[in-house]
Amino acid sequence: MKRILTEILPAALLIGFAALSCTQQQEQPDEMESNRLTWDSVQDTTDVLVSITGFSGPEAVRYDPDNDVYFVSNFNGDAAGDANGFISRVTPDGTIDSLRFMTGSEMHPLHGPRGMYISGDTLWAADAHGVHGFDTESGELLEFIDFTNLEPGFLNDVVLGADGYLYITDTGKSAVYRVEDGTPTVLVEDLPAPPNGITIDADNNLILAPWEGATMFPTLVVGDQGYAEYTNAQSGGNFDGIEFVNGRMIAASQADSSLHVFYEGENYITIHTPGRPADIGLDTQRMQVAVPYIALNRVDIWQLPTE
Repeated sequence: MKRILTEILPAALLIGFAALSCTQQQEQPDEMESNRLTWDSVQDTTDVLVSITGFSGPEAVRYDPDNDVYFVSNFNGDAAGDANGFISRVTPDGTIDSLRFMTGSEMHPLHGPRGMYISGDTLWAADAHGVHGFDTESGELLEFIDFTNLEPGFLNDVVLGADGYLYITDTGKSAVYRVEDGTPTVLVEDLPAPPNGITIDADNNLILAPWEGATMFPTLVVGDQGYAEYTNAQSGGNFDGIEFVNGRMIAASQADSSLHVFYEGENYITIHTPGRPADIGLDTQRMQVAVPYIALNRVDIWQLPTE
């Protein structure tokens, strides 16, 4: 079921690869196989649908349902400020359509892009000095929100709240910021653990993934200050990307290289990954999850249950 795609293949292999691709597509899980997969299933590397290589420190994946593509943010070296980060555009079958699709501008280049979120035709990407807004179709930089006046520690992930404001985690300063009319302000600080990933639940509350050794996932009511406990992990740690699907929360745990599912007060491992998973992306059309590994320069895609 597994296939590996790289950005460039030797010309001599093109004919053979074309024939192989047809065979591999036939080996992809059909609808019946997907329906047999349940949330109690535990997958590992033998269940990977696609392994995509050719990246440079991929930190986050975001699926764009309107254009049916993944965006993959790449550190490409020092994430703090070397002006050579980029965001790739990838098709669902694992083809890197454009390796450096988004790079920023001369005045506001990407340094080490991290978490991303899509609102309309704009992809927002957290970076070393602020948040970039890109056109999802052209890759052009539309807007840059400067955070330098706040002296951020490590801007990490971004989400759009139900109130229309952007919310950004700062793992370096254990804080969350809100952007209103293009101006960032501190929403909450001195959290019990540095926040890494951020997402929004069905009730429009912000959920944070705890970094370091913490296991408590805080929740923030959109627009309010302070936090409460959303859930507590029974295993795992160093949580990164988080997504909600079918009432369940999936969180990438770097402590045990796995994806955890949180549901009805319990959490369990659903996928064992070959490396430390970073900020995951969810293909909502195919119910598949894309998992980036910074150290492996690779992204893997797994099938999730359809119900």
